[in-house]
Amino acid sequence: MYVPFYRHVLSHVDAERAHRLGVTAIGRGAWAFRAMRRVGLVATPHRAGAVKTLGLTFPAPVGLAAGMDKDAEAVAGLAAAGFGFVEVGTVTPKGQPGNEKPRSWREKDVAGLRNRMGFNNAGADAMAERLAALRSTRAGKRIVLGVNLGKNKVTPPEGAADDYAYSARLLARYADYLVVNVSSPNTPGLRDLQSVETLRPILEATRAAADEAVTDRRVPLLVKIAPDLADDDVDAVADLALELGLDGIVASNTTVAHDRGPGGLSGPVLLPRALEIVSRLRGRVGPDLCIIGVGGISSEADARAVLAAGATLLQVYTAFVYQGPWWVARLNAALTAHR
Repeated sequence: MYVPFYRHVLSHVDAERAHRLGVTAIGRGAWAFRAMRRVGLVATPHRAGAVKTLGLTFPAPVGLAAGMDKDAEAVAGLAAAGFGFVEVGTVTPKGQPGNEKPRSWREKDVAGLRNRMGFNNAGADAMAERLAALRSTRAGKRIVLGVNLGKNKVTPPEGAADDYAYSARLLARYADYLVVNVSSPNTPGLRDLQSVETLRPILEATRAAADEAVTDRRVPLLVKIAPDLADDDVDAVADLALELGLDGIVASNTTVAHDRGPGGLSGPVLLPRALEIVSRLRGRVGPDLCIIGVGGISSEADARAVLAAGATLLQVYTAFVYQGPWWVARLNAALTAHR
């Protein structure tokens, strides 16, 4: 029922407004998803398909990519809808409005989305309050939660490490893992931080801040890279991850290699490059480092291909928008039934 509703109704609503309505509805609908799961209307992953990585147990391999729930407003609903884990953000130290509108578009002919949002979010302090409330609940304690960190637009490159450290210090206690995002195309100069020389101090500062904030466990730290990185740069990031003892790499973000207008493009067009990068990373880092494969997954066959390329876990976003709130639960059930 969702697909015709999306095609004939939701797709005619402004893309950013539809996103806002969707996050609100999912955030308020956790109870409904739980009730549907109890009576078998929402698929449940098989326990045998749980994934153990990062020192954690992920109940299912497919999670939500950052960008949808920027302020951690709908975590409980998203988990109840069938995601094996939820990554919130990108969050910056101070709240910021993001880029001017319009800044979000559907690319229906390729089942994609294009955005130049610019890390619009309420800031790390506001997220900390929301996550504290979530983690105080029984259901909230069970959710595997990642927090995606970015820098404020006004922060110069030389101040980037302080931005990431501030948010890590504040949010690590609520996170099961943290991700340093230096790969969004919509914050000026951000992707320049992917070079090893500038990335190293950011990762070191974030690691130190997380360790300072949480002393009873080690919060895993990952870095998220862009699909537009040259192969040599992918290799350099992989080598840096091993050198610094990072826990994983998220590959990859949206692409600017398109002619559709400003912003990064997501959707099925990303899958070929995502497969290349995941395979390259796995060959470079060996069998143990966690690789979260993201980009263009829209079917069970796509998901299995990314896993076969070397991904430990998967993330989706765009296909969830196009295929509806029950799709990811079916996908996780299918994947865990045969692992």
